[in-house]
Amino acid sequence: MDLAELEVELRGLQKKALSDIATTEAVASLDELGSSLLGKRGAITDLLRGIGGLPAEDRPKVGVIANEVRAAIEAALEARRGSVGAAELTARIERERIDTTTPGPAPRLGSLHPIPETIGAIARIMGNFGFTVAEGQEIEDDVTNFQLLNIPEDHPSRDLWDTLYLREPGRLLRTHTSPGQIRTMRATTPPIRVILPGRCFRYEAVDASHGFEFHQVEGLLVDRGATLADLKGILDELARGLFGPQAKTRFRPGYYPFTEPSVAVDVSWGGAKDGWMTILGAGMVHPTVLENGGIDPETHQGFAFGLGVERIAMLRHGISDLRAFLEDDVRFLEALR
Repeated sequence: MDLAELEVELRGLQKKALSDIATTEAVASLDELGSSLLGKRGAITDLLRGIGGLPAEDRPKVGVIANEVRAAIEAALEARRGSVGAAELTARIERERIDTTTPGPAPRLGSLHPIPETIGAIARIMGNFGFTVAEGQEIEDDVTNFQLLNIPEDHPSRDLWDTLYLREPGRLLRTHTSPGQIRTMRATTPPIRVILPGRCFRYEAVDASHGFEFHQVEGLLVDRGATLADLKGILDELARGLFGPQAKTRFRPGYYPFTEPSVAVDVSWGGAKDGWMTILGAGMVHPTVLENGGIDPETHQGFAFGLGVERIAMLRHGISDLRAFLEDDVRFLEALR
């Protein structure tokens, strides 16, 4: 093969390659075509294998022609890749486009557990009267949990609390939220308006109406001239906020070592079988407790109340078994949604 024949072959290869490139419709196919033309075993390489039989003066000329053919093919491939790639991208975007105007599946809505939901409801109602929320500590000492609340070691009322004691002498899991009264009075100065929600613990056999772990909300107001009538008015509003505008309250004589006088508070809202149901205990803060909290009972009075969160939640939601609050069953929450 002489120089003229080899040039004809190369130019013919260029012409056919440019035609094939112009009609190829996929980037992947262009890559394959480029390899078949320009690769180590491509068509141009095959043609140039005969260059050794040419005279020495013709070999550089063949190299120039081959470079021109290679450059033309590479340029055509690059240009075709750009147009074909853009078309493929446009088609893919259209194919995978999400219609944002189409309604999606309805999301699954969660719901609060009834314990924090009930605490939140109480906090919102009491917030209307200037009460703030504070937290007490779950591990207490005997002095704060009992003695400073007018419950000495030999007091018979201790039989009401089946206490869980820790290994460390004098330390226990709090049996009620009332120790928060002492800690709040010692940490702040009157006027005081605070509620203290939290967990309490007692050594109880677990059944539908008893548990070793439960929640209370303690309420405390200390100010000059606070009266039992103020307590009654606030608890009336609390009952109406929890059970509806038709709810009513009544006071019955009660006994708590840390209040004097003490009352049991009943509520009627149409949900109790006999018309009335006891929901909490309350009373005027005992003078001894005020003194233990660092407040002069001659200048300031206060009242306190405590209620069981689970009891309120059971009445509000129609829950019949206390154990449901601590079971890991999502159906319990779904039923209350």
